[in-house]
Amino acid sequence: MRLSDDAVAAELFAAHYNRLAGWCRRLVDDDQTAGEIAMEAFTRLLGRLRKVEDPVGYLYVIAANLVRDHWRKTKRERDGMRVLQRERPAEAQSGDPELRRLVEGLPERLRTPVLLYYYAGFPVGDIARLTNRPTGTVKSDLFQARAVLRKALEGTR
Repeated sequence: MRLSDDAVAAELFAAHYNRLAGWCRRLVDDDQTAGEIAMEAFTRLLGRLRKVEDPVGYLYVIAANLVRDHWRKTKRERDGMRVLQRERPAEAQSGDPELRRLVEGLPERLRTPVLLYYYAGFPVGDIARLTNRPTGTVKSDLFQARAVLRKALEGTR
């Protein structure tokens, strides 16, 4: 017997919401925003539930994109406040030692694998499948991201 979409969605929600929201919480440092991102990821999944091969992976990819959008929005807000308060521009703060800020600044092709591998715990093969990229490319992107982050962290010491 095939479960209804509502039953499948309810099972997925019960099994994965807390972990997804916790993962988002570590990335955005705000419980309410993390919950909203996790809920939005589930909402977007509902519209494609029967079309998605790996719903859990889809949730994390969508959440990673929503986190990126959140970071962009908050960066624009911070930059706007600096202009209003005549503080130094964001470029002058590029040496920020916080790893999350450094990951935020990575190009998307490097940032998504980093978020999925190091923050969500997905194996390289799953990341390759979720992002429609070869496994070797994902490994190379992770290697490049580590090099960029290492160099940035060494520059802050």
